[in-house]
Amino acid sequence: MTIQKQPMGPYQTNCYIVTKDGKDFIIDPGVGAFEWVVQHVKNPIAILNTHGHFDHVWSNQKIKEYFHIPIYVPKEDAFMLQKDPFSQGTPPSTPDVLIEGDELLMLDGVKVQYLHFPGHTPGNSVIVIDDAMFSGDFIFENSIGRVDFPYSSAQDMKKSIQKFLTLKMQKEIYPGHGNNTTVKKEQSRVGNWLNYI
Repeated sequence: MTIQKQPMGPYQTNCYIVTKDGKDFIIDPGVGAFEWVVQHVKNPIAILNTHGHFDHVWSNQKIKEYFHIPIYVPKEDAFMLQKDPFSQGTPPSTPDVLIEGDELLMLDGVKVQYLHFPGHTPGNSVIVIDDAMFSGDFIFENSIGRVDFPYSSAQDMKKSIQKFLTLKMQKEIYPGHGNNTTVKKEQSRVGNWLNYI
């Protein structure tokens, strides 16, 4: 498996192209991601959104229509793709598959695991493919996602952190912003955030 990463737009939101068995999965195509994605994919299968914030879904529809591939998004965040709740001028996109909670998918022979960690948004999730966890805006290197936005929930984030601490998987974390880290490293740190939420 190979992973390509490119920060996009004013918030430097990481867009990822994950290639496994000759199949490309596009994770969180944000502002300006279309051109980069077109240049770097060969066999795109799906667009996978960790959550619905505009800087993670901006290029969804353009990529979907260009490649004729489906969009997967957590069910609770689907409204954000179509209603532009933050009035950012986000191009609307139409999700094809709504993910409910923790869900294991088999996409063209590739296992894709969604794990639901609400708090930053109602549907906020991480995506696990092999030894990689794409954490969106849930977990960063020595930090967590903000909970002071509309539709955020500090109480949900606390529960999500407690759930994260129980994970037995040891994966590399590819976050929505910033540098890579690991589940093990962040499990040793993230409990401290429970006192500040």
